[in-house]
Amino acid sequence: MQFQTLISPPELTAVLEDPGLRIVDCRFDLADEQAGARAYRQSHISGAVYAHLHNDLAAPVTAQTGRHPLPDPERFAGTLGAWGIDNHSQVVVYDGGPGAMAARLWWMLRWLGHDKVAVLDGGFAAWQQHGGSTSSGVSCNPKAVFRARERSGITLDADQVEQALAANELLLIDVRARPRYLGETEPLDKLAGHIPGAINLPFEKNLDAHGRFLPGDTLAKQYRELMDANPGKQPCFMCGSGVTACHGLLAMEVAGINGALLYPGSWSEWITDVNRAVAVGDSPA
Repeated sequence: MQFQTLISPPELTAVLEDPGLRIVDCRFDLADEQAGARAYRQSHISGAVYAHLHNDLAAPVTAQTGRHPLPDPERFAGTLGAWGIDNHSQVVVYDGGPGAMAARLWWMLRWLGHDKVAVLDGGFAAWQQHGGSTSSGVSCNPKAVFRARERSGITLDADQVEQALAANELLLIDVRARPRYLGETEPLDKLAGHIPGAINLPFEKNLDAHGRFLPGDTLAKQYRELMDANPGKQPCFMCGSGVTACHGLLAMEVAGINGALLYPGSWSEWITDVNRAVAVGDSPA
């Protein structure tokens, strides 16, 4: 097995009994942080363990961080081991459908040097439509050892984002919904708007009408046009807290475009410093 971006329900069915497979359910609702765990206990893909966004895929929030700071790599490696994931596992991650939560874990595994990880295209909804096997309760795997091999140079912090924008070297792509980017509404953070110079491309633009990723050539056209309009600039994704931004990174990998960066702190970190500029309305591409 060697799935590194997406896996379809039929493809997952074909390898479901492979002893090297590990499946992680990432369903989560920002408005009800226990909803995903309840849904998991009610029904999940057979053999899947559950990852809680706040408890497992993020570190505690401080006054200087965004809402979902990245966890300590060694501590997260311990979490992976507790789920039965080692450095040889083929990992499949999924959420309720579009991959906005699952892409966070996809990226985090790659951050720690593990490329054999794929998002289930269409998530649990697609699995149910496919008639895939499910279980209730809680599943677990034998404990394993995961050794973190953290990749450097794939993230930017707030100061680096600010400097790169000032130097006109950064293509900062904000994947939040357009009303949030424009500053018309803000359901999660204390201040509305966007980072000056960021452009808006909601992560839903990566999906078709059924909530599945667009074909690679279609995504390539979308992102190549954006990059061609901003020649010489380094693509970097952001969102509200560094979670759905990973959806854009996955889409670019599906498109065959490598090397995009992540601003993990994103908008919720940016606004912790009152000296950082904030924009509302539209920004030119």
